[in-house]
Amino acid sequence: MKVFITGGTGFIGARLAEKLIEKDHELVMLARNPSMISFAGNKKVTVIKGDLSDREALRKGMESCDWVFHMAAYAKPSFKDPSDVTSVNIDGTVNVFEAALRAGVSKVVFTSTGGTMSYSRDGKPVDEETNKNPKLHTLYEKTKAEGEKIAADYLSKGLEVVIVNPTRVYGPGRLSESNSVTRIIKLYISGKWRIIPGDGRSAGNYVYVDDVAEGHILAAMKGRGGERYILGGENHSFNSLFDTIGEAAGKKRILLKLPAGLMKAIAGMLTFFSRVFGVSVPITGDFVEKYLRDWIISSGKAERELGYKITSLSRGVALTIDWLKKTYDGKKG
Repeated sequence: MKVFITGGTGFIGARLAEKLIEKDHELVMLARNPSMISFAGNKKVTVIKGDLSDREALRKGMESCDWVFHMAAYAKPSFKDPSDVTSVNIDGTVNVFEAALRAGVSKVVFTSTGGTMSYSRDGKPVDEETNKNPKLHTLYEKTKAEGEKIAADYLSKGLEVVIVNPTRVYGPGRLSESNSVTRIIKLYISGKWRIIPGDGRSAGNYVYVDDVAEGHILAAMKGRGGERYILGGENHSFNSLFDTIGEAAGKKRILLKLPAGLMKAIAGMLTFFSRVFGVSVPITGDFVEKYLRDWIISSGKAERELGYKITSLSRGVALTIDWLKKTYDGKKG
């Protein structure tokens, strides 16, 4: 297959690109900075310089392609102007779908987020059909939900779009905003992470990056147009997550439980500085509100329809720690 990818320099996108190359697919990758593509010299890879606003680059890149993976997004927690987010996550998505429709590609896989499913209640797992009117906490979630609606519009125009919804992704790869869990693991094993959010009982769904990359390929192969597929892993509380990290690292840290009220106050101040001074901050108030709720999520649909497989948290964390030690031992940061 000939495959076009946006966001191929990102955390998940880079791993997807590697797997596609391993499976002998031909890749065309859109990149604002081609030097960030480590395998750009591979004969199976063509790099198109541009971004989601560059309609000509999108048109040129998708010529004769079979599949399109649209993964590029503004995923940072903070922003100075909401248009920074909407121009990428909404306008850019329209540009990708329009180019794909005109190019006649067979299938588009659109990477959304598990956050569009909203949180779970009474300890019951959430799936693709649970919350018909989900409560969306962050602008990222809201723009991704809008992207899902745009996908439905283009489906009616004849473009086969499959939506995938990864949860909290972690694992080897670029330590970007979208790889925050791995950044926390790195800080934990170095002794620089000492807190647990709230009382530690809030649950989340944690998925190993290789599972998500494979899930994207399965969605292209087997996914039904117009359908959403959660690409998740295991559900764990913060207490359980840090217990698992400690066991895999062989280092049990004493962690301070940070009260929800204090977390919200700190996040509020950070949000203020972000908006006023245009600086990036690691957490904002809406993200705190999100992470203090339960996100117990089921990937059953992807398992049944796509043959999706889940790596256990204990196995995934152990692999991640092994990679971190090999990559960062002897280095600062």
